[in-house]
Amino acid sequence: MLESLLDPWRWERSFQDFPDYLAGFGMTLRVTLVGWLIAMAIGILLGLISTGENRVLKTVSRIYVQFFQNTPVTLQFFFIYVGVPVIIQQLFHMSRTYRISKFVIGIFGVGLYHGAYIAEVIRSGIEAVPGGQREAAMSQGFTGNQTMFYVILPQTLKMILPPLTSQTLALLKNTSTLAMVVGLDLMYYADRSVGYTGYFQGYLIAAAMYFIICFPLSMLVRVFERNAARNPGMKKKRKKRMMGVA
Repeated sequence: MLESLLDPWRWERSFQDFPDYLAGFGMTLRVTLVGWLIAMAIGILLGLISTGENRVLKTVSRIYVQFFQNTPVTLQFFFIYVGVPVIIQQLFHMSRTYRISKFVIGIFGVGLYHGAYIAEVIRSGIEAVPGGQREAAMSQGFTGNQTMFYVILPQTLKMILPPLTSQTLALLKNTSTLAMVVGLDLMYYADRSVGYTGYFQGYLIAAAMYFIICFPLSMLVRVFERNAARNPGMKKKRKKRMMGVA
C-alpha cells in the first residue's frame, strides 16, 4: 500500500491529467459562487418570511424548508437534470426534449438545497435578538421595516456568521454531487482519471485541491465562533432558539 502511494510513476501519470483537474476546479468554484448567491437570496427571503406575520407565506416557507432538508441532495440534482426538462417540454409543448446546461443544474442544485438551511439560520438569528430591542425601536418611531433593517438584521448578522460560513463550506463540498449526475466538476475529472489509470493518486490530488479552499473556510468558522463567544448571553439565547426552546 505504501509503495503504491509513493510510486513516482503513478504520481507522474496522475499529474498528466492536471489540466483537467484545473478545469474541473474552475467549474467547482463557479458553481459554488453562483450557487451561494442563489442560496443566500432564497435564505434571506424565506428567513424574513418565516419571522413575519403572513401565515400563508410562512406555511409555504416551512414546506420548502422541510422538503429540501428531508430529501437527498443527489435526488434533487437528478430531478433538475431529468424532471425539470420534461416539465418544461410539456408546459411549452416542445417537440424536442429541453436540455438544461450542466452549470445551471449545478448552481440550482446546491442553491435550492442550501437555501433551505440558510433560511433556518437566518430565522434562528432573527428570533435570537431580544424582543425588547424591537419594542424599543418601535417606541422611537421606527417602522416595522426600519426596525428590521436597522436594528434586528445588523445584530442577526453577527450571530449567524459561524453557521452561515459552515453552510458555505458544505455547499462547496456538495458541488461534488455534480460528478454523479452530469460531471465537469473537480470530482468528475478525478473519478475519470482514476477509472482510466487505476491509480488512486488522482483522488488525492482532488482532495488536496478541495482542502486548499475548505480549510481556510473552516478556520474562518472558528474565528467567527470565538467572536460570538464574547457575548455569552446572546449566544445562549441563540442556541435555545435553534434547539426550539422558548
